[in-house]
Amino acid sequence: MSDTPRVTALDAVHRALGATMTDFAGWSMPLRYGSERAEHQAVRTGVGLFDLSHMGEITVRGADAAALLDHALVGRLSAVRPGRARYTMICAADGGILDDLIVYRLADDTFLVVANAANAERVLAALRERGAGFAAEVRDDRDAYALLAVQGPAAAGVLARLTDAELSGLRYYASLPATVAGRSVLIARTGYTGEDGFELFCAPADAEPLWAALAEAGAGDGLVPCGLSCRDTLRLEAGMPLYGHELTERTTPFDAGLGRVVKFDKPGDFVGRAALERAAERAVSDPPRVLVGLVTDERRVPRAGYPVVDATGAVIGEVTSGAPSPTLGRPIAMAYLDAAHAEPGTAGVAVDIRGTAVPHSVVALPFYRRQD
Repeated sequence: MSDTPRVTALDAVHRALGATMTDFAGWSMPLRYGSERAEHQAVRTGVGLFDLSHMGEITVRGADAAALLDHALVGRLSAVRPGRARYTMICAADGGILDDLIVYRLADDTFLVVANAANAERVLAALRERGAGFAAEVRDDRDAYALLAVQGPAAAGVLARLTDAELSGLRYYASLPATVAGRSVLIARTGYTGEDGFELFCAPADAEPLWAALAEAGAGDGLVPCGLSCRDTLRLEAGMPLYGHELTERTTPFDAGLGRVVKFDKPGDFVGRAALERAAERAVSDPPRVLVGLVTDERRVPRAGYPVVDATGAVIGEVTSGAPSPTLGRPIAMAYLDAAHAEPGTAGVAVDIRGTAVPHSVVALPFYRRQD
């Protein structure tokens, strides 16, 4: 495989806008266009426009498509109605998380699985391996799509100027085929920012015209292009996990506080079921480390991998994600802590930041929740 990062259909647009580019999961992606704080605040108060074309789209289609996904994933995808979507995970036989996914049911026999860019190859391989014996095709459609996201309180108003689709009736985690600025797209009311918004799946050739139309339609609302940096602080404030940080092959959905996505009541067996049943029991009787939020009034910022210690200096956990919060005005972090120290309000907790124990408060997630 080439060491040269792949580029999205919007690469020329990003460079013309002066974006700082970075190699992310094998893709050349915009990190920021100017001030990441300004981009973050635009999404919280107005509207931001993202290129997410690095995500991995996989189509599962056929008479047994629903049964295959019920077997391969932890969720009950057969219960999802056409036009709706489900957040779910694909786990290994030992219960470890291989990736977290959004799966859209496009028709009775057709699903669109969206994987994280870094995990798309192994999700594709796992679905094909687990699909043996099912009457369903697992198709790599990563080159068939570009993906744009419009996020923020003004997102619906901006998009409404470019489409006749009935956006007010489109529920969260629902999708519909539509025309936007004269281009055929799949509009999904999903996102990774904690705000209302939409993700637009389109043909790569339509990405530039759609970007330009959205930018023009949102100019009066202060729409700004947004990069990966603010996307990370937005999702962190919203308490949304990131694969490779809060979610790994060493964690189960129950470790991450996401056991609700595992559906033991679905018919038939599924990969990882026995291990996940044991993990569910442990989460109740003898919980391992618990994912919590940490906040501090100090200026030093906790980062992934930093130890969390108690008043005696003993290590009681580890930071998984940390950053200054533009909305809260202070550093925040997510961390896995020993269960005895994980209750919100627990005293005596600190993060070891380069040899200095910086006091933090344990809080419930998320740090931020939008007001509807």
